[in-house]
Amino acid sequence: MGRWEPDAQGRMIRAAMDLFAERGFDRTTAGDIAERAGVTERTFFRHFTDKREVLFAGSDVMERTAHDAIAAAPADLAPLDAALTGMVAAGGLLAERHEHAVRRARIIAVNPSLHERELLKLAALTEATAGALRGRGVTEPTASLAAHSAVTVFHVAFARWVSTDEPPGFAECVADAAAALRELT
Repeated sequence: MGRWEPDAQGRMIRAAMDLFAERGFDRTTAGDIAERAGVTERTFFRHFTDKREVLFAGSDVMERTAHDAIAAAPADLAPLDAALTGMVAAGGLLAERHEHAVRRARIIAVNPSLHERELLKLAALTEATAGALRGRGVTEPTASLAAHSAVTVFHVAFARWVSTDEPPGFAECVADAAAALRELT
């Protein structure tokens, strides 16, 4: 496949996922991914800072999506409900990517070196959520508590969503996890 072929980033992501599954994350190099995708290593580094970022591409889009959904939520929603609106919107980005999400989750689960990056991604989503709530006029500590709670609900919903071959919709997973959270009080 020549370098001129379209969707270089998509090809690199697919190649990386295949190689991580075949060889393991630690035994796959950026050069291996580039070669499998039919691009140069230089092209790989134009798209990703390192091979870990292949697994975390799109985190910024997820943060913006959550932020924008929270900002656009009805003004009368309670802070937690507004934050959960953002989690449903962010999860909506995954709707057509279940198989990819399952493979990604498995790769991260068996590679402790990736756990930290996953936690950083969740922390950034939490900050984006809290920022959106503060933009709605929610004060501290309520904004932070609602943001942390909503991202925890997202995390629990995601774990459920990737743990089955035919999961319910992501919004339903969020609703179920949020209901369980509310039962704690």
